[in-house]
Amino acid sequence: MIPAVYLKNGIVYADSSCVTEFSCEDNCSAARYYSNQGAEAFAAIEFSDTDAEHDLNIGCMKQLAAEAEIPFYAGGYVKRFEDIKKYLYTGADKALFFFCDKTQENALSEASARFGKDKLILCGDADELGSHEKEALTYAGMLCVTNGELKEASLPVISPVSGTDAAQRMSKTVLKPALSWSELTLNSDGMIPVIVQDYKTNQVLMLAYMNEEAYNTTLATGKMTYYSRSRKELWMKGLTSGHFQYVKELSADCDKDTLLAKVSQIGAACHTGSYSCFFNEIAKKDYRITNPLEVFEKEYATILDRKEHPKEGSYTNYLFDKGIDKILKKVGEEATEIIIAAKNPDPEEIKYEISDFLYHVMVLMAEKGVTWDDITKEISNR
Repeated sequence: MIPAVYLKNGIVYADSSCVTEFSCEDNCSAARYYSNQGAEAFAAIEFSDTDAEHDLNIGCMKQLAAEAEIPFYAGGYVKRFEDIKKYLYTGADKALFFFCDKTQENALSEASARFGKDKLILCGDADELGSHEKEALTYAGMLCVTNGELKEASLPVISPVSGTDAAQRMSKTVLKPALSWSELTLNSDGMIPVIVQDYKTNQVLMLAYMNEEAYNTTLATGKMTYYSRSRKELWMKGLTSGHFQYVKELSADCDKDTLLAKVSQIGAACHTGSYSCFFNEIAKKDYRITNPLEVFEKEYATILDRKEHPKEGSYTNYLFDKGIDKILKKVGEEATEIIIAAKNPDPEEIKYEISDFLYHVMVLMAEKGVTWDDITKEISNR
């Protein structure tokens, strides 16, 4: 099921008439809500009469794309190639379009050649395509029509469900478990411990316990539910605080006596307001961080800190002070150094040059407001 919301003047609506603004009981964005509710993908369809309205909607689409944890489709009434380009550049996985008339065929043909027809989705009913529509889509290389007959539906066609209808239908979503409660190994209290991780970073957030009712409720709702041993009652995480945990993955260890839950965490996991419950440091040795993303995130955070809090003598601040031209010059120089180093049989040199290049790229990212989350999401979309 692919739920859709509709954008008008940068406002997200749940209905195509753009009357009812989107809202949900979990107090989060539409992209986050549908990602957490088990939708296969999520679409945003925009309506605009002016370029100013169009730009507002594009800005809103960028925000939705950044927050979506499932495939995101962005689109509307395409007239020019630039329309499709803008939709895809929001970070959307695919550009969605309605068929208006044959004047679209050049735009669709150019977009098909530039991005690939797998990046385009027709919004509507394939069975209702008229002869002029088939002719235009065939011209764009997205349909194969012989003697007026649709022979090959090589263009994906979807009919999104309005946000309101989708919310009602997704409330019935159930996670299908591979293990029943009876197959798990319980402790003396008839419960099982659950280790909870952030599904993006694998950071451990908390430890809690489930009884059978909590386990079944979690599977039925997709929201992490536990049994409170102190209060002796069922406890759906976030029901009072709004800090829900949406299940992305649930697995058992080799003995089936401990569960590992990977979740999408809304807000903080800990009642103290800390994102993770594990913040009381007891002992620590100095060690080298080797997790690639953690290394990049830490270095990027240092670069951002230099930008916001300049430090005298800092090379990073020197680059920011000199501006974009200097930063681009250094990126180009370091790229050239990589090419030269690659001709050297000693691999140590290229390691050094690639590291230099990545540092300067991160300075460029900070200057342009691009994060590693943006980059990893773009790569995963390809």
